[in-house]
Order: sequence, then C-alpha cells, then structure tokens
Amino acid sequence: MKILGIGNAIVDVICKVEDQYLTDNELIKSTMKLVDEYEFKKLLSTLKIEETISGGSIANSIVGLSQLGNDVGFIGKINTDELGQKYEDGLVKEKVQYLYKKKEETSPTGTCLILITPDAERTMVTFLGIAGKINEKDINEKAVKESEMIFLEGYLWDEGEPKSAFDKAMSLSKIKAMSLSDQFCVNRHKNNFLDLVNNKLDIIFANEQEIKSLISVNNFDDVITFGKQLGKMVIITRGEKGSIAIKNDEVIECESGKNLKIIDLTGAGDLFAAGFLHGFINNFSIKESLDKGTEMSSKIIQKVGARLN
Repeated sequence: MKILGIGNAIVDVICKVEDQYLTDNELIKSTMKLVDEYEFKKLLSTLKIEETISGGSIANSIVGLSQLGNDVGFIGKINTDELGQKYEDGLVKEKVQYLYKKKEETSPTGTCLILITPDAERTMVTFLGIAGKINEKDINEKAVKESEMIFLEGYLWDEGEPKSAFDKAMSLSKIKAMSLSDQFCVNRHKNNFLDLVNNKLDIIFANEQEIKSLISVNNFDDVITFGKQLGKMVIITRGEKGSIAIKNDEVIECESGKNLKIIDLTGAGDLFAAGFLHGFINNFSIKESLDKGTEMSSKIIQKVGARLN
C-alpha cells in the first residue's frame, strides 16, 4: 500500500446558507466548531441538505489519491449505525481499503455540517461522535507496517486515547506526514503540535495562518526561516498567493490556479495534499508535486463538496 490515512471518519452534510445564518447562530466564517449532539441536531433541523458524503479531511485526501490510481487505505472509527454503514460503503466505492473493523458503540458515527456561504467559504460544525474516540487498539499494525507512509489528521489529535493511537502509528511507520488541519486545532494543541513538527513528523501540511500560529509569528519570512532550520518537508498553501515547499535550504514556489470559477472551498487543502503526495510517492520533483496539488485543489473548488467525481 502506498499511503495509509488515519483520521476522523465523519459523514459530511453539505448545506448552502447566507452570511446572516452564521451571525444568527454565532458561528465564525471559515472555522470549525465542535458541538454536542443536541446542538448539532438543533442546527440540522433548520437547514436544507444539498448532499451527504463520506468525509473527514484525511479521508478526502485518501479518496483523491485513490482517484489518481494509488493503492491507499484509511483507518477511522465509526459505529454500526446507518451513517457508519454509509461511510464505509462510500470509501469502498472509491476503491479505498477501509482498515477498521466497526463494532456497536455507545456514541453514533461522527457528522459534520458544512455550511457554504455565497462567497464559497465553508464553515464547519462538527459532532465527532465515536470518531474522536480512536485508540491504539483501533490501529491496524499490519496495515501501518506495510504502507510506504502514513498521513495523520490534526483534527483527530487529542490528549488520551487519540494521542496513544498517533504514537502507536508513528512508532510503526516508515514516513510520517500530517496536516495541521485548522487554526483552532493549532491554538488548542500548540505545544504538542510543535513537538510533533520538530521531533516526529517527516512531512507537514499547513496553510499560512496555521503555520504562523504554530510558531507565533506574523511575518511569512519568519516561516521560511523556521522551515529551513527544521530540516523536514514543510508544505504551505497560501490561497491566491499559491503554495510553497521548504526542505532544508530549498524553497520552491508554485502559483495558484488562474481564472477559476470558485463555487465551494470545501476540500481545497485536502485535495491539494492528495495531489502533492501523489507526486511525492511517485517520484515527481517537488515542483511537479506542488503543480499536481494545485491542479487538484483548482478542480475541487469549482464544484460543491470534496469529491472530484
């Protein structure tokens, strides 16, 4: 297997809303908010559902990699409920090896409301359910050892059982990549994420805001300096400014896609990571890998949802 993803198994519920809806419900545009089941159902009752799909950030990337012809797998925790079955079926349909044996749980399968405003920005409201309770017993040792690399999700990291799952997977894997996922995650787990970045990971994906928050700087030149000193592969997306890869003293830049009809930014970072990792594991140059990431993210933001087909 080329890449094994480990992340939140979340069923995405995509809805279109006006900006006023975010204001009325005290939601901050372009962020992710964790809620309990009661608040989730309360919001859901006020919305019209456009689409329901097997999601989660790393799962989106893994599906993208599968669609590019790579042999990939995914580990994420679900229940035996209806949504859990839909989730598993959705990944299997995309030729992703689903390497988690589901069982009846006390919490339901995780769900995420993806609220798309007219400017194409997406705001997420997530009820993690059982997804956030992954533990080291859920990690398929054989799959980790047999994969060329693992791709971890910052959203999933938390003290306790998720941390033990991360530690086990990293101890068994050859190459370790991770997405910082969200500025909310970075701020919440800054010291732990810094430890992962400095000492345990080989490849780090972040957007400009996330990496600046991680190292507490305002100037992007300071990010470049940090990346050069780190000695790892750091991949940073910068929206209209394109993307950049830093490895030792090498800094490679890539322009963003041009003349795009942006409809929905959901999955932009996930599909960028898919494109880049496709290049990386198939021996593309760093520039070619950035180009592939840009191609994938450019395609996904011109349609609704995080699936190319």
